[in-house]
Amino acid sequence: MALAEVPFDPAAGPLEAPAAAPVTHRANILDPGFDLTLRPMRYPVFYEMYRDAIKNTWTVEEIDFSDDIPDLDRKLVPAEKHLINRLVAFFATGDSIVSNNLVLNLYQHINAPEARMYLSRQLYEEALHVQFYLTLLDNYIPDMAEREAAFTAIHSIPSIAKKGEFCFKWMNAAENLGDLDTDEKRKTFLLNLICFAACIEGLFFFAAFAYVYFLRSKGLLNGLAAGTNWVFRDESCHMNFAFEVINTVRREQPNLFDEDLSNRIYEMLDEAIECEFQFAEDLLGQGVPGMSTADTKQYLQFVADQRLAQLGLDRRYNTTNPFGFMELQDVQEVTNFFERTVAAYQVGVEGDVAFDEEF
Repeated sequence: MALAEVPFDPAAGPLEAPAAAPVTHRANILDPGFDLTLRPMRYPVFYEMYRDAIKNTWTVEEIDFSDDIPDLDRKLVPAEKHLINRLVAFFATGDSIVSNNLVLNLYQHINAPEARMYLSRQLYEEALHVQFYLTLLDNYIPDMAEREAAFTAIHSIPSIAKKGEFCFKWMNAAENLGDLDTDEKRKTFLLNLICFAACIEGLFFFAAFAYVYFLRSKGLLNGLAAGTNWVFRDESCHMNFAFEVINTVRREQPNLFDEDLSNRIYEMLDEAIECEFQFAEDLLGQGVPGMSTADTKQYLQFVADQRLAQLGLDRRYNTTNPFGFMELQDVQEVTNFFERTVAAYQVGVEGDVAFDEEF
């Protein structure tokens, strides 16, 4: 019997395959192997995240830095210039570390083709962030010797080196796992994923965003703030993806989420806060007017509690957000992105995009 002809509608997305015959076993997302079959789709949520990410497209060339250079030359006080130089020095390598972990560890162990589609898109976005930070360095640090020093900051600046060591500690722990065929190996992988989602993207970068938005609240460096808005959106989506993977593992293998894993997560976050606070003392050590290290530590603890809540764990620090300017992130560009078509993007995002992160 001939198959009925189905009209092709490109706006409708992929056609749903006919119902498959019942199967006796469905692999877990961390089971060893390399599943290549998108139908029947086991995790459609990751495919939808991939589709949303494609709509979320921007380029570095769209960022206008024309106001930033006069600000750097004439408006920033020396302590603020020190903050910016340290910040872009961290940016110079931060997203490259995330990219390496994505390729070396995440892609090979998350065994779902729709999830790997999202990871492929994330890798592109991490490269875009690296380009953005490279452009910052080229614009903000014209002296070649100073610029080269910024690129080696992960080795030469103690506060940045400490953050690098923290990243590499958890990245290296997962590099030689082989197949995730034991509970301990799966826990090690989960800790790597949690580290990069909750601590690096979710704490280190969120702290960096706070410094940028603090300067924007004073009317400074609008180009940096505009680009950071776009990076911020990307990083929030990266975190949401990682937390969804974690929740998927929790549903499939709840035995992994025991007291031992919880204690290791708490210790990891304590260490991350210590690293980031040392960086804050370096950035703010020359006395940035309006921003204190005490408030910054409280903000770090506040953000860490948000990450713990996303992981389904009890809050540890019970602090409030001391940075009122971070409550104002419903500025037009962010509001546009999460509530309606994004005029500032090359490709607008339409429909509902969940975003309930607390700063």
